[in-house]
Amino acid sequence: MRYLGSKVRLLTCIQNVIDKYNIQGENFADLFSGTGCVGDFFKNKYNVISNDFLYYSSVMSKAKLLFCKKPVFSNFVKKYNVDIFEWLNAKQFTPNQTYFVYNNYTPAGDRMFFTEENGIKIDGIRQTIEELLLEDVIDNNEYLYLLASLLESVTRFSNTSGTYEAFFKFWDSRAINDFIIEPLAMNETEDTLKHTFYSEDTNQLVRRIEGDIAYIDPPYTVTQYVSAYHFLETLAKYDAPKIKGVGGKRERGDKNSLYARRFEAKAQFEDLFRQLQFRYIIISYSNQGLVPLEELVELAKRFAINNDVYIEHFDYREYQNHRSSNKRNGKNLNEVIIYFEKDLAINKSPLNYSGSKDTMLRAITCELPAAVGTFVDVMGGAFNVGANIVATDAVYYNEIDSRIFGIINWLTQENKSNIVAEVEKCISEYGLGKGLEEPYRVLRDAYNQAGGCIELFVLHMYAFQNLIRFNGNQKFNTPIGVAGYSDDMKRRIENFIPKTKRVIMSNRDYVDIDWASFPKDSVFYFDPPYYITNAAYNDGKRGGKGWSIKEELELLDILSRLNENGYKFMLSNVVEHKGKQHEILLNWVKEYGFIMVEAGISGWRYAKNEVIIKNYVR
Repeated sequence: MRYLGSKVRLLTCIQNVIDKYNIQGENFADLFSGTGCVGDFFKNKYNVISNDFLYYSSVMSKAKLLFCKKPVFSNFVKKYNVDIFEWLNAKQFTPNQTYFVYNNYTPAGDRMFFTEENGIKIDGIRQTIEELLLEDVIDNNEYLYLLASLLESVTRFSNTSGTYEAFFKFWDSRAINDFIIEPLAMNETEDTLKHTFYSEDTNQLVRRIEGDIAYIDPPYTVTQYVSAYHFLETLAKYDAPKIKGVGGKRERGDKNSLYARRFEAKAQFEDLFRQLQFRYIIISYSNQGLVPLEELVELAKRFAINNDVYIEHFDYREYQNHRSSNKRNGKNLNEVIIYFEKDLAINKSPLNYSGSKDTMLRAITCELPAAVGTFVDVMGGAFNVGANIVATDAVYYNEIDSRIFGIINWLTQENKSNIVAEVEKCISEYGLGKGLEEPYRVLRDAYNQAGGCIELFVLHMYAFQNLIRFNGNQKFNTPIGVAGYSDDMKRRIENFIPKTKRVIMSNRDYVDIDWASFPKDSVFYFDPPYYITNAAYNDGKRGGKGWSIKEELELLDILSRLNENGYKFMLSNVVEHKGKQHEILLNWVKEYGFIMVEAGISGWRYAKNEVIIKNYVR
């Protein structure tokens, strides 16, 4: 099939990359499936997740993945006692007003995509396929196979260079041949595994799916496939759309790909890399992509384990169309495969702190905008959120409580071996152990006299439910619990490394932050005390700021001003708890038209249904 960017000639190269890097797994996601040739190649090796937001592409992929070989069409043969392709090719058709191809894409419609005779044949076969399904002569899968066969066949008789943005003003030799429909060309195998199909925007889909291997072959030039292959979309849907222009193009709707827009492509790649929940990432790309190859590799490094990204080069003959001169920029095509193993680990903070969002990280990450230059963890607490966000410039951690700030600053800035040694030294010196109350009290008294972040951190590991609690005199007063230092805690200390290299630390009341000092691509994340939950730290009697209606309104005012000044924000909160609704928050969201999404249930002691409120569409 003549198709722009087809990877038929790169299939063995993809397999070679899989073999070279010993990539293992059961699931293979073909996220921009196009003609489905990649999924077809791997259909007997992996459970394929196939996706493309254009309908004709989903038809092609389904037809290839659902069958090991050409279907036998048993019901049809029983009724007509003939091969279905021979039968379709032998039929004679008379055009009428419903013959959309004949009336619009042949000289009868003042266009030269097909000869009139071939247009009639294409329409007649397309309508016959529909009738066979309605009459239960073929089943749904056989219908898809026939439709995919028709889509592939028409490309061999099109009077074009390969795409459908324009037709030749003369009749090409292939176009004047008599049209015939032939069986879909596909990889014939003894078996096909379990496959899943989607037809939607890939960047939205990957927020909901996961697997082992993700193969990415997005548009990476200015060519919009919805425009280049509008005819295939119309033939597949056969919905008689309104068309316009010399090319007879259907309305694009929301099918334009942001990957084919020069100033948005990089943000789309960033979003895709961030949201992918697949271990192994394989990308087809070239030196003629809208995002320079070097920039794309540098971006991929931010999401790769140990920043390791590999590039495999292959000889590849460029497919020419009428836009080729615009995309070459004087360079010969250098096709590459980029491979990396994604860092999927969640680096949970060693500080067990009330309200931490380690269990909500996936929900929060899913709601991030496509591009995140600076991520500001405004009320950082244990730093579970900011430490696990990849920002292209910096992550800014702010915490009002100087004691909590001191622990996080120490955990992130100090050498990990030194931290472990200091923790274990403190435990040894005081003779701490699970449930040993006397050594715990001695350490607690020592901390309350002149302790620092090391003593407080060790105390919290042995404290009741790991609570960090102070009385009105600012003395740590949590009784002993049943937990303590463990191998898991040691691993958490060692692994707690922010995913963004540049981290800026701040210890201040968030209302004193100079918001205007941040670049416009900043994303501010707020995780305040939840006003309607009546948490103990809300009362302000233990040395903290406290959180009352005054602070809640103050926060909403700051968020409103950030919105007015063009900044993006995310707010975690609760709008309903124990029968109580947060009417003030709900009314504020409605007034400004902000977006509110369910984020899931947090907390094991007092479970809460949390929401995320944001002022942008991702």
